[in-house]
Amino acid sequence: MCDFAIFRLKKKSLFFLFAFGSFLASAEVQASDPANGNKLYMQHCNSCHEQGREMPGAPDFNNRSTLMQSDLTLLDKIRTGKNAMPGYAGILSDRMILDIIAYMRTF
Repeated sequence: MCDFAIFRLKKKSLFFLFAFGSFLASAEVQASDPANGNKLYMQHCNSCHEQGREMPGAPDFNNRSTLMQSDLTLLDKIRTGKNAMPGYAGILSDRMILDIIAYMRTF
């Protein structure tokens, strides 16, 4: 009887894993759009982060170490802002910010 219960539990677990895997496989994956990020960057970021004319204290995105952070870390920093940089939560959607990050990674 114990073996039967273990078999049923394994069967249910496998079914759950298969169903969950199928759901993930069918979920729409949306890549970031660097072309849209370029437009947004020029509109919201370039005035302070323009190459050679960065505001004091503003990160230099041409310095590759600045962009060695994960997308989620950069997303959080852009959402919340720091020092003179305003937070863009509520101004730009996460999708828009991820587009900007994708564009920044083309520098």
